[in-house]
Amino acid sequence: MSIITLLTDFGTADSYVAETKGVLLGICPDAVLVDITHSVPPGDIRAGAYLLGRAWHRFPLATIHLAVVDPGVGTARAAFALRAHGHWFVGPDNGLFTPVLRDAEVEIAVLPTPHAAAPTFHGRDLFAPAAAALACGMPLQALGGPFGGIPERLTYTEPHYEGKSIIGEIAYVDRFGTLVTNLTPELVPPYAVLEVEGLEIGPLRRTFADVPIGGLLAYVGSGGAVEIAVRDGSAARRLGMGVAGRIRARLG
Repeated sequence: MSIITLLTDFGTADSYVAETKGVLLGICPDAVLVDITHSVPPGDIRAGAYLLGRAWHRFPLATIHLAVVDPGVGTARAAFALRAHGHWFVGPDNGLFTPVLRDAEVEIAVLPTPHAAAPTFHGRDLFAPAAAALACGMPLQALGGPFGGIPERLTYTEPHYEGKSIIGEIAYVDRFGTLVTNLTPELVPPYAVLEVEGLEIGPLRRTFADVPIGGLLAYVGSGGAVEIAVRDGSAARRLGMGVAGRIRARLG
């Protein structure tokens, strides 16, 4: 029994997710389908990559991850299936798989586009059949030809030092308005003071209850990165910040 995860920007108001699942189950009816999310902001490859990077390694080896955030659907961008870290991944070559490709030995098969595939719905007509075929035991290289290029990777701004401070940025904003940064506990010692746009947040806290309701706090989130939140509120709304906003950790 194979597991197929799904991560898309399709939303749930329309039939797109159901149509994709129908194709998966029509080819491999015993597959277990697990939704990571279908609420990636439309076309937001960076958000999709962040969420995929958090989730994929929580699943058993040999899980198949179908990820479709594909603003270039129907263009010359490559479509592929790949194996990395003992998992399979299926989707567009547009940077979505950047977290998976890091420090990985990768096998890749380029997927041919079926003649009948809708040029605006490769999730259903191209990627879902490939993921289902893997779930039913088809070898990766039987899905298509070899990939001769280098997979697309997103570029990120790395944390850097400015005097006695380390500067990071917001990598993702979750549905609670929490600002997830690219800073890690290794870069932000307990004595550091976090600061956003000149507003002092304070040192790292352990949990939300360490500040009063409505209070701002910084802490190490469940994904291992430093996060900024408002207890029972939205840090994004309070601070008016989003992805790429700067975060400063004062070290002295």
